[in-house]
Amino acid sequence: MDSIIFDVDGTLWDSVDPVAESWNLALAENTDMTPDLTRDSLSWLFGKTMTEIADALFPHLSLDERMRLLTLCFDYENRYLETHPGKMYDGVVDTIRKLSHRYPLFIVSNCQCGYIEVMMKASGIEPYIKDHLCFGETQLSKDQTLLQLIERNDLKSPVYVGDTQGDADSCAKAGVPFIFAEYGLGDVPDAKVRIAHFEELLKIADK
Repeated sequence: MDSIIFDVDGTLWDSVDPVAESWNLALAENTDMTPDLTRDSLSWLFGKTMTEIADALFPHLSLDERMRLLTLCFDYENRYLETHPGKMYDGVVDTIRKLSHRYPLFIVSNCQCGYIEVMMKASGIEPYIKDHLCFGETQLSKDQTLLQLIERNDLKSPVYVGDTQGDADSCAKAGVPFIFAEYGLGDVPDAKVRIAHFEELLKIADK
């Protein structure tokens, strides 16, 4: 491998609880809906595209209203996470620092614009990440977003680290080897390469 690309949620950090809190705040202040989003009701949606999340949470609204409300929730989320950040998984920051001496590191996520930047700033990993790309910028499926980042950075043999079946499927479509972070939010039963702790990437990098 000549580079490593990371997912965010369930791979680098867990922000489910503060995201639920911020969305409930957005709903309470801007709608007559009951702000009852919880970790259980949101966690299974992490990793999906913004439109898929809107369809799942607000099916009773028109498409335009769904997207308007979701955009509002994301705005609240980005600002809320600046003061109530998610929790980085054990070993992530130190491992990324060590890996950055040996490989260029990147991030690709299905999140909104601004989310990756908030996470990097909160965790202090910003100096170690060469480039990042998200659904909010491309409006494309994750496999296509992956390919865009790979092309613009002229990567020849990247690997992707993620935690959901959607990540694995996207990597298969893009032709990118997948490493399953089994400590995260999802499950990939057929994953051929997996890590139980983020630090295990250092051993894989030694091979």
